[in-house]
Amino acid sequence: MDCTKLPQVMVSMAHNRSLPEVLRAIVNGIAECRNIVLARIWLIESGDICTTCRMRAECPDQTRCLHLVASAGNSGDAKVKYARLDGGFRRFPLGVRKIGRVGKSGEPLLLPGIRGDEEWIADPKWMRREKVKTFAAQPLVFRGEVLGVLAIFDTTELGQNDFDWLRVFADHAAVSIANARAFEEIEFLKARLEEENNYLREEVTTALGTHDIIGSSPGLKKVLQQIHLVAPTDAAVLVTGESGTGKELVARAIHENSPRKDRALIKVNCGAVPETLFESEFFGHMRGSFTGAMKDKPGRFELADSGTLFLDEIGEVPLPMQAKLLRVLQEQEIERIGDTRTRKINVRIIAATNRDLKKEVQAGRFRQDLFYRLSVFPIEIPPLRERRDDIAPLAAHFVKQAARRMNRPAPRVTQATLTQLAAHEWPGNIRELQNAVERAVILSQGGPLRFEPPEGKDNETSRTQNATTPFSTMLTRDEHKRQERASIAAALKQSGGKVFGADGAAELLGMKPTTLASRIKALKIVRGRPG
Repeated sequence: MDCTKLPQVMVSMAHNRSLPEVLRAIVNGIAECRNIVLARIWLIESGDICTTCRMRAECPDQTRCLHLVASAGNSGDAKVKYARLDGGFRRFPLGVRKIGRVGKSGEPLLLPGIRGDEEWIADPKWMRREKVKTFAAQPLVFRGEVLGVLAIFDTTELGQNDFDWLRVFADHAAVSIANARAFEEIEFLKARLEEENNYLREEVTTALGTHDIIGSSPGLKKVLQQIHLVAPTDAAVLVTGESGTGKELVARAIHENSPRKDRALIKVNCGAVPETLFESEFFGHMRGSFTGAMKDKPGRFELADSGTLFLDEIGEVPLPMQAKLLRVLQEQEIERIGDTRTRKINVRIIAATNRDLKKEVQAGRFRQDLFYRLSVFPIEIPPLRERRDDIAPLAAHFVKQAARRMNRPAPRVTQATLTQLAAHEWPGNIRELQNAVERAVILSQGGPLRFEPPEGKDNETSRTQNATTPFSTMLTRDEHKRQERASIAAALKQSGGKVFGADGAAELLGMKPTTLASRIKALKIVRGRPG
């Protein structure tokens, strides 16, 4: 092997910390040597394409095999692309054929003087066309463990000195690969800690004592019973209900009463993720895998490993991403964007939506197989207007909470106030009630709790409607949608079409901006008027 550049290549790959960059440096460096036709690296990873692998019949064990992760070479034919990793030899079972035997035994192999018609050659035409005279394979060994195989095809007959040089190079390559993997793991753990700290800070900042589910209505008791039944299992749960009913609280209650409670509950608001970033958000990416990917980033599935992943607003996931999500749920393994490595995960899924996913399936907007995968155990949370017995204890809880946070005495809650609260339809559900109570605590100024009309209009008509609406007033689903559409349109008009930030429609309605954005999309509202 005629190459004076190998020492420089060793230095170059030692300075790289990214595994893909290390692998490219190795094969590209060898490919620059004279007389080299092809240089390739296979690394031992979990079996992944067993059902379609061309060597399936020869494979004794589908748990692990050699994955082609780097390739470079030189050919007289411009159409030949040696950098491809998806060819017929992208996988080798351990112990099968020459590459597989080197990977399993850890013993190197040198075959000089190749004629091109040997029985073991898989592609004699290619060997003769490229005038290959030597095949050499060295195991990549680090601390006694075989990581993979480095193989070369050369147009000259290599001797023992060349083979010994390749052994030294392979040893350096193995160290660089191991270091890159270790650094990658450190970066992942660092990123995971940062993300978990962000979640903890968010929880501390927004903690309002709402982790306890409050109420004793029949509808809520049924929900609590379902939580008690499903929490100890690993079954996927689909939580449904209108916006603001407390779907996240139910997800948290399931997690905190499960064997995974000591690990993280990672949340993803699917309605707030741009369509182009779904894959990166879910599965992570490697540095340089796309414009703006300045560093390795673990996805939410990795962060939730051994814990629980809460997919809020699951109905907002676009169809192409639904197929990839289904595969991850079935296989319990992910691959970051730009990575060659498949990672096993162990994640419990809790999804939530305010959409009717059965209708979404019928309309072709949601995959039926994914729906069944997510809804192993469905839990439907009734809206607050169907839980009027819970309004009084919830209001009392929110009053104490708000007063404590504002460092002021808790105002009295009169029976007249509770009657007024119970009469309202609460289209925003518990979130609307909580925001209404906080505003009332601010306005009380030491006196009894008092509420402005729900729309914030201080007129006699609104006060009369609020005071006289009977407890038994119920709305059909279509009526509720019309009322919600009209309420959102009015808020958009008042805010000048602004959704986010101070004086935005979300703040006026007491909703999360991302939730409001998803409701605007679902209800087909055009800025300022019903759609």
